[in-house]
Order: sequence, then C-alpha cells, then structure tokens
Amino acid sequence: MHDAPAPRRNGEALIQVICAGICNTDLEITNGYAAFHGTLGHEFVGRVVESPDGSLQGRRVVGEINAGCGHCKLCVGGDSRHCPERTVLGIKGRDGAFAEFLSLPVRNLIEVPESVSDEAAVFVEPLAAAFNILEQVDINDSHEVALIGDGKLAQLIALVMAQTNCALTIIGKHPDKLKRTLSFCPNSSLIETRAFGQEFKGRFDVAIDATGSPSGLATALEVVKPRGTVVLKSTHHGATPVDTSLVVVNEVRIVGSRCGRFHPAIDLLTSAVAELALLISRRLPLEAGLLAFEEAAASENLKVILRIA
Repeated sequence: MHDAPAPRRNGEALIQVICAGICNTDLEITNGYAAFHGTLGHEFVGRVVESPDGSLQGRRVVGEINAGCGHCKLCVGGDSRHCPERTVLGIKGRDGAFAEFLSLPVRNLIEVPESVSDEAAVFVEPLAAAFNILEQVDINDSHEVALIGDGKLAQLIALVMAQTNCALTIIGKHPDKLKRTLSFCPNSSLIETRAFGQEFKGRFDVAIDATGSPSGLATALEVVKPRGTVVLKSTHHGATPVDTSLVVVNEVRIVGSRCGRFHPAIDLLTSAVAELALLISRRLPLEAGLLAFEEAAASENLKVILRIA
C-alpha cells in the first residue's frame, strides 16, 4: 500500500471504487505479462464523484477498460478495443482499480441498474469478455463445444454458452470447480483431464481455451474437429509452444478473443440468471491486497474481491 494523488485526467470522470475483482490477467502481470508498471485492476464497480457530464454525478458505474484516442477510424466507429493509441485500465498506460479512485473517459462509463448488486457488477467486465466469443464465432444449438478450463473466466463462459443451447463439454482439473459449472450450465458434460480419452479427440466444432495456461491450446487443438474453430481466451506470461502441423493439416481456424461489449453482460445480470455469489471465494479490504493476491492465485479459489469503499 502507498499513498498517491487521485488519478485525475483532463476531461475524464473520477470514480470512487466500491469493489474490484482480481483476475488471472492481474496475476500474470505480476509475473511480467504486458510489461505494465502501475496500479493493477480492471474489474470494478464505482461511483462517479467528478465528471464533465453532470448527469453522471453520484451514479454507480462500470467502465469499458480500453480508452481510445477518440479520433482514429476504430474509435470514430465506436470500437476503441484495438485503437493503436489506447490505454487499458490497469494493464497498459493507465492506473487501475485496486485503489480508492480511478479515472476513465465518460464515454467508457455505463450506469449499473439498481437490481444489480455491487458484487455482481464486478463481474460485468469478465462476463463481457465471455460474451465476446459470441461476437466472433457463431455458436448455436447445433454445435458441440468444448470448454477447456474450470477457473474464474471458464465459469462465466459456461454461463454464456448456456444461453446458446449448444452441447457443452467442460474439461478441467478440479472436480469441485467442474461441479460448480453445473449451476450455470446444468446440461453440460464434465470431464476431468485425467479421464480424458480418445473419444474426445477431433470431436468438437468449437474448442475454447480458458485455462490461463500454455497447455490449454494443445488440448484445444487435440479435441477440435477438422475445419473447426479454436478460441483463445487465455492470457499468460511467456511463449506458448504449439504444433502448427495440427492447424495446417486439420485446417483449424484460431480466433484470439479479448474484451467484449458490456451491455449483453449487464442484461444477463439483470435477468437473475447468474448466481455469481457462488464464484466468490474471498472478500477482503484493500489493505489486505497482498493476501488477496495470494488467495486469488490458490488453485482451489475462484474470484477474490477487494472491498474498497
């Protein structure tokens, strides 16, 4: 912990952070991913205390984490996620949410409905990342989908996949976490990696790697059908070894998938479908930030939330 001035940026809103969640990307940044130096944290809900837009004053908000230049073709088109000059909250060139205050452009802010609790609102950003898969890949009830991973993001992806009525198989290492996904996707099949057999090789139309590990891509390439699609959701420090001959011979499409739109995530949270409290392993104050990171890194835990204001 250290004291720092409030992160005011010219023309932006100042938000008092209420709660913030620790995700795998935060953990990987501490290992050197993204070469970021600053305040971590990008999953948050907060209250606007200063804003150029007076109508937002006092409002509870979440925020799109990519802050674009506002002038390039992508930004003018309404999508700053790949603006070449963007900063990214707690990841690239912009201090994040593990603090009492953060700053974001007004255009990045979305008001949280009263029906969505503070803790549920923390899940908007990672849930939007899960929805981004459907923005990139057509998945419906005719598809067989493999979800590789059983951690924080994988649980939310299972929830999103349940909205498509696809035939979902979840492949993971931790029996307790695998069983928890049944709360979000009750009709899915659960497979422990140690019980992984030949019958799953080359079976799935879409394979989603949400392991946060270099090994996830190899498993995805193993289970996807020829001319199927592999979706990469994992971010981790270091290189990922891959047998590219499998990509070429099987004509596999590989899709990188990152940040998503917030509105589908908020709509799902307001529908009372998501019992997201099941995913919260610990709630700790900001002063216990080091302990919170230790807890978030423990394999038996899922989401750790920092209660800040």
